[in-house]
Amino acid sequence: MKSILTTLLLCIRMSVSAQLGVTKFLGIPVDGYKNEMIKKLKAKGFTDSVLGNDMLEGEFNGENVYLSVVTNNNKVYRIAVIDQNPRGETDIKIRFNDLCDQFQNNAKYTPMSYTDYKINKNEDIGYEIIVNDKRYEADFMQRPEITDSIALIEVIKERLLQSYTEEQLSNPSEDIKKAEITAYSEYYVDKLSKNAVWFMISKSLITPTKYTILMYYDNLNNQANGEDL
Repeated sequence: MKSILTTLLLCIRMSVSAQLGVTKFLGIPVDGYKNEMIKKLKAKGFTDSVLGNDMLEGEFNGENVYLSVVTNNNKVYRIAVIDQNPRGETDIKIRFNDLCDQFQNNAKYTPMSYTDYKINKNEDIGYEIIVNDKRYEADFMQRPEITDSIALIEVIKERLLQSYTEEQLSNPSEDIKKAEITAYSEYYVDKLSKNAVWFMISKSLITPTKYTILMYYDNLNNQANGEDL
């Protein structure tokens, strides 16, 4: 059992942190408590913003941005990144398309769909947003890194023990080997889908005739699921 899963782990790169790693922003897990997250972000060079309300500001990916740490039940589930400088329609399309290329060319990310997120240079986004209520959004999943292969093996083993005995797993048949791979893949996809990173075009609140980019690093494990209703 262990040798099969260990080989599989070497073939498919992903993250484990007791279970699987969560979304990271600048290497910081999007998790824990708000005050702790703010301290870690300040250690990365971000400072208190004049906007107040625990907003931070600084530089990210070559842009001056505001940061907002969003929580649910006191646990961080989102880092919101907001471009400080609004842009006109032509420039915001270039900015959006450049981000699409950067994410698609970055091995740390997988697109959530096969959709071509990029905007045609001739598209009138102002008309589409106002008249057709169109939303310009690109969605990705952040691939984690392996940190604890033993923990992952134990998780997969517990799942397989629902269908097989310890003896069967210690001397697996071809069907059990396939079940191991399937269990691993399902677990990976489920956890990966919780590591969402996405961005969208939004009307600027400062200059209504211009646009800005909103980017979100989400740990959907901590997101509200109706438990407080």
